[in-house]
Amino acid sequence: MKIKKIKIVISSVLLLVFVSGFAFVTDKYFEISKNIDLFSRVYKEVSFNYVEDIDPALFMRAGIYGMLNSLDPYTTFLDENKKEDYDLLTTGKYGGIGVSIGLRGDKVTITDVFDGYSSQRQGIRVGDVLIEAANISITPDNIDQMSSLVKGKPGTTVNIKILRNEEKDTLSFNIVREEVIVKSLLYAGFYPLNSNNVYLKLNNFSRSASDEIRTALKKLQKTKKIKSILLDLRNNPGGLLDVAVNLSDDLLPKGNLIVSTLAREKTDEKKYYSLHDPLIENAKIVVLINGNSASASEIVTGALQDHDKAVIVGTKSFGKGLVQTIIPLSYNTSVKITTAKYYTPSGRSIQRIDYTKDNKVIAVPDSIIKSSYKTDNNRTVYSGGGINPDTTVEFDEISEVTRDILAKGFFFTFADKYYYSNKNLNFNKLNDDQLLIEFKNYLVEQKFTFKSKNLNELNDLTASFKKMAGYKNVISKLNNLKTEIEEIQKSEIDNNKIDILAQLKSELASRYLGTEARNEELLKNDNQFQFAFELTKNNDLYNKLLHNK
Repeated sequence: MKIKKIKIVISSVLLLVFVSGFAFVTDKYFEISKNIDLFSRVYKEVSFNYVEDIDPALFMRAGIYGMLNSLDPYTTFLDENKKEDYDLLTTGKYGGIGVSIGLRGDKVTITDVFDGYSSQRQGIRVGDVLIEAANISITPDNIDQMSSLVKGKPGTTVNIKILRNEEKDTLSFNIVREEVIVKSLLYAGFYPLNSNNVYLKLNNFSRSASDEIRTALKKLQKTKKIKSILLDLRNNPGGLLDVAVNLSDDLLPKGNLIVSTLAREKTDEKKYYSLHDPLIENAKIVVLINGNSASASEIVTGALQDHDKAVIVGTKSFGKGLVQTIIPLSYNTSVKITTAKYYTPSGRSIQRIDYTKDNKVIAVPDSIIKSSYKTDNNRTVYSGGGINPDTTVEFDEISEVTRDILAKGFFFTFADKYYYSNKNLNFNKLNDDQLLIEFKNYLVEQKFTFKSKNLNELNDLTASFKKMAGYKNVISKLNNLKTEIEEIQKSEIDNNKIDILAQLKSELASRYLGTEARNEELLKNDNQFQFAFELTKNNDLYNKLLHNK
């Protein structure tokens, strides 16, 4: 009799759980259905009855964007115009002409020409100023439209017009679009050239990134022994999760946990392990990161750090511990949704911003808890707020005058002028002092005057005192100070000639020798790289930082 009662009780509980669970699911679907109906009714009523005529497409898109904005900045709607960006991320290629463009001063300019593609073969050059594409005039105001004008189906053509040689020549090109495979690996080679250190500069984690690194390392190890690898992930915003896993797999021993992801259902956890032996055995690894290293960059960095297989150098990373999934929709659109959080091998989340805090849309917030964790060698690492480097090295910022010249595009335009006037020059025999003199003369021609932030603030302060009575003597003193500062600033270029020559020579190197030479020139004055390279040669310090015995 008691057994029957127990069975009846258990059955009742199971039935209650089933009914409750079913009711919860039913309630959720009812709420979804009800609110879709409400949204549709509001959209129709406003579209038909609002006092002004409404663009129905833009009105609906505003609703979509507003809805997604209530979540996190990575959950976004990708409209028809962003299809190429989606294709580029997921496939690493697009239909185009093989150039990069950017603003240099007030001109839309070719900043890079990819090797082997139609633009290079047909004579487009770095520094060419774009004035027209597909019969549409190009200006800084519509530079965003430029991408959609030149991209398209491979085999089709697009007409572009450019200005060249200080705008003396107007040239027209009918460029054939091709399938352009964008390189994620900007530099791969032994650097310094006489060393056994391989320097890898990775720009992003698009589809081909890990394959590019694998191919480069295999090729380089046939040349000479690789004793160290310096992986530069600074300013790398990330990309595809599986590409980060593949790259980590090439650097970690077989069987190491690389990353785990956890979706809304806590039981839905995925773990990713290294499946192969390291591509380069016994090589020291140093990873460079900064505040713009995010997402997939942090997955690789976190895996190498937690397993004590690399020393991390630089400054704290961005702190993006969220995983997105792109879901295709109709009409060439898609939606990118945050579907999981990822955790490094030690179990830490490096997510910096808690988007669930005080968010009423999210039913059950999952707050970020900062905790300490242990690496394989028992080193302490922390969750939350990005990845802390094992040794912090702040980047030597360029001077204010150098930033001002860069912003106005004068390094770029001078390099064009200099190159076209000295095409047969041996770059390696450039005289720095003479080059600086010619550049200063060019800045005078361009009527460049440098006003520091402090001088601008002093001008504002003087102007404010002029509106007030009784400050005549103060204004006079401020004007004398202004004159003194202006006199000092006449020597700003000479005082910062190391910065300025580094930028000048990097631009000239790209004209004479190519993109890799440009990167090499910049590395000569890169204090973070120099520290990292010296670390690869210092066995004691390298092992001490990793707690290696």
